[in-house]
Amino acid sequence: MGQPLNVLNIGIVGCGNIIAQYLATLPSLETLKLVAVADLDLARAEAVAAELPGVRALSVQELLDDGEVELVLNLTIPAAHAQVALAAIAAGKHVYGEKPLAATSAEAAEVLAAATAAGVTLGCAPDTVLGTGTQTARRAIDDGLIGRPISATATMMCPGHERWHPNPDFYYVPGGGPLLDMGPYYVSSLVTLLGPVQSAIGAASHTRDSRTIATGPRAGEQIPVSTDTHVSGVLIHESGALSTLVMSFDAVATQAANIEVHGETGSLIVPDPNIFDGEVKLRRLGDSEWETLPVSGGYVDASRGIGLHDLATTAPGREPRAGGALAFHALEVMESVLRSAHTGQLVQIERTCPRPDAVPLTQTTLTREALSSPARA
Repeated sequence: MGQPLNVLNIGIVGCGNIIAQYLATLPSLETLKLVAVADLDLARAEAVAAELPGVRALSVQELLDDGEVELVLNLTIPAAHAQVALAAIAAGKHVYGEKPLAATSAEAAEVLAAATAAGVTLGCAPDTVLGTGTQTARRAIDDGLIGRPISATATMMCPGHERWHPNPDFYYVPGGGPLLDMGPYYVSSLVTLLGPVQSAIGAASHTRDSRTIATGPRAGEQIPVSTDTHVSGVLIHESGALSTLVMSFDAVATQAANIEVHGETGSLIVPDPNIFDGEVKLRRLGDSEWETLPVSGGYVDASRGIGLHDLATTAPGREPRAGGALAFHALEVMESVLRSAHTGQLVQIERTCPRPDAVPLTQTTLTREALSSPARA
């Protein structure tokens, strides 16, 4: 860790749909080497390994016990995130997980404490905040192009994931819903842009008791809905800036920008935080048109898994930019919005986190020569 020329051996637990996106990225990063994959369904792990020369298919316990594996990439379902992370930490492995860090902040706190006690590094998606979209907007804010930040809006509205996902059940039970599913991208981006949140207030609704799966072998099947499917919230950042969230599985469409940030002398349109790039637009006080800013920060041409590289090149003792502290903070913020929605009370955020370090403009496909230089600016 923190020695860029050292290769970090990765073992993946969970071979579901999301693994393909990581497998598309890992071969381009010389800091990382995939050595093993595991799944509760061993046949599924064997099918993945068969396409990857030199990668072994193991049971989950075999992977955790394997001395070659240094970091476990946890791609299990959210309900299993904490269990797998804790087992990996107990085995002395570093851990990087898909979002959220755990199903609840109580479980996430246990994972953080275990990682600290074991002296291992903890990272967590989303790593989209490390791309040129969010990071160029971050650079614009830090360079004072909008003056003092005052507010932000974050909007994600769609008809629901049952329209495209063949097994969408977990989106519509407690622990799912639009906020806990898509909110990590938006909240992590807002914290990266504006710093940590100190309190939150929310409102939520639940419009339908069932959804109809539209694709795959279960098309036409009705699934129950037992969680809120439209959530609004206001986040009060420690800086004093106010962010307004709208996350919905109940809308047809929207033309609202995914994220806007407003300051005393300018406004920014920030790209979709669910992707790594996109145009950042600035309108200054007194101007009549928006201008597209040149790319000025972030990993260029990044894709899912760049957070593993960032973790591997983080200096010892430093928090990765897509680290456990940010992931825990985002989860606590989202839970606080939902708690407020059901109590009608402002909720104080108990645990803060540092604003993640900015990412200097960095090429993603890294050469051996590039890796010999420090990753931090």
